[in-house]
Amino acid sequence: MNQKQIRWQQRYKNFSNSFDALHRAIKIKEPNETEKGGIIQFYEVTFELSWKTLKDYLESEGFDIKSPRETIKQAFQLGIILKGEDWLDALDDRNLTAHIYDIETANKVIQRIKKNHFQLLKELNSFFQTKI
Repeated sequence: MNQKQIRWQQRYKNFSNSFDALHRAIKIKEPNETEKGGIIQFYEVTFELSWKTLKDYLESEGFDIKSPRETIKQAFQLGIILKGEDWLDALDDRNLTAHIYDIETANKVIQRIKKNHFQLLKELNSFFQTKI
């Protein structure tokens, strides 16, 4: 096993742990303000680890990738992820979460995390489980 393969597998373990924490957080039926902040934070970390794990995996397969957007596009072209536009929307929400200052925007992002983004992350988690 080469260093690049080891790298993505190590990063995947962190992604998997963060994914599990996000999964537990979104199950909260009526989250309070602090729990909502936790959901957003878990999403930020999980999304960051998702694209970085993808990037590391693609590099282990011989690709040279620099950015999250480029990573998503390449993974879509290879069929690793199936909903490229949805992933780009999830990236946009990840970028938005760093600048959320009002509860209305936070609530909208949390709803998108629960309805759309979590499923994308779940599918990616399943993909990596087959590669370990």
